[in-house]
Amino acid sequence: MKKLLVLPLLFLIMMSLNQAKAQEVGLRFGDVLGNNVAIDGIFALGKYSRVHADLAFGNRGVGMEALWNFIYRPLGAEAFHWYVGVGPSLLIGDPFIFGVSGEIGLEYKFREVPLVLGLDWRPRVDIVEVTDFRPGGFGLNIRYAFGR
Repeated sequence: MKKLLVLPLLFLIMMSLNQAKAQEVGLRFGDVLGNNVAIDGIFALGKYSRVHADLAFGNRGVGMEALWNFIYRPLGAEAFHWYVGVGPSLLIGDPFIFGVSGEIGLEYKFREVPLVLGLDWRPRVDIVEVTDFRPGGFGLNIRYAFGR
């Protein structure tokens, strides 16, 4: 049954990525709802606002996070940026998890190559199936930046 849910979900995500025109796409290594690797994407909403989304597959199921980075600012030099955000998190697996994740991070955008490296921390509050606070969620993001 879980596998039947994954195919329409993947189709919906791929169509959304096509319509939203992601500015950066890559991988996130670290905790994403119990999985270790995720597809990581950035979708700009304005100069200082964006959506940071992840889609993870693993032994625990399919995990998704869509975090609104309402603070996204340069830190000193133009190449370093810091960000803070919050958004929903969902794991379709065993156990089923629905919650809210926070995010604070630092990233470096290379000037000569279309590459972005970032480190972030994502604490999470699970609401459904079990209510719990998860302070983990450290990760390394490596993304390709389109339009450089």
